[in-house]
Amino acid sequence: MPPPGLDSHTIRSMLGARAQLVAMRVEVSNQIRGMLKTFGVVLRRRDGLSFETLVSEACSTDAGRVSHTVRALLAVYSGLKQQILCLDRELARYAKGSTTCRRLMTIPGIGLLTAIAFITAIDDPVRFAKSSSVGAYLGLTPRRYQSGEADHNGKISKCGDPLVRAYLFEAATTLLTRVEKWSALKAWGLRIAKRSGMKKAAVAVARKMAVIMHRLWASGETFRWSSTGSIETA
Repeated sequence: MPPPGLDSHTIRSMLGARAQLVAMRVEVSNQIRGMLKTFGVVLRRRDGLSFETLVSEACSTDAGRVSHTVRALLAVYSGLKQQILCLDRELARYAKGSTTCRRLMTIPGIGLLTAIAFITAIDDPVRFAKSSSVGAYLGLTPRRYQSGEADHNGKISKCGDPLVRAYLFEAATTLLTRVEKWSALKAWGLRIAKRSGMKKAAVAVARKMAVIMHRLWASGETFRWSSTGSIETA
C-alpha cells in the first residue's frame, strides 16, 4: 500500500500525468522529424547520441528557415523530458518504499510502472475472492458472442483501466521477446504464440500476469522461477 501522504489517488494521478507527458513528447518528436524531412533532413539514430543532439546537429547546417521553428519545438521536447524524469524519480521513491511493489517486480517482465499501476488500480486485493477475476476486471478476457447456433469468443472486452492493461500487454511482450531467462510463464506464452500468434499470446500472458500479481499480493508469497510446465509461486 502507498506510504503515508501518498494515497492511491495521488500515485494514480502521477501515472496518468506521466502517460500524458510521454504522449506529448512523442507527438512533438514526430513533428520535429516531419518538419526536418520536409527540408530533406532525415534523422537516424546513432549510438550514444540523444534525440536533442541529433536535432541540434541537423539544425546547425541551416541558418534560418526551419532552424528557429525546430529549436522552439526542441525546447518543448526537452521540457517534457525533464518533467517525465521528475515523475519517474517520485514513482521510483514510492516503489522503493512499497514491499508489495518490490514483490510484484520479481515476476519476469513486470517493471516499476506496471507494478505501481496494478497496485493503484486494484487498491485492495481482498476485493477479489478469486485471482482469476482480476483479468476480467482489467478487460483482458474475451467477449462471449452467442446468437442462434453461433457461440464463440471474440476480442477482449477492454473494460476497466486502459493504462494498466497497456502496461501489462507491454510487460507480456517484453517477457516473450526480450527476457532471456527461461520460466514456465514464458514457455506457456510461447506455446500459445506458436499456435495462435504473438498478439494473442501477449494478451494471454498479460492476463496470466494479472492473476499471478494478485495471488502474490494477497498471499504474501514470492514468484518462483520454474522450468516445469506449471506456473508456480512460493
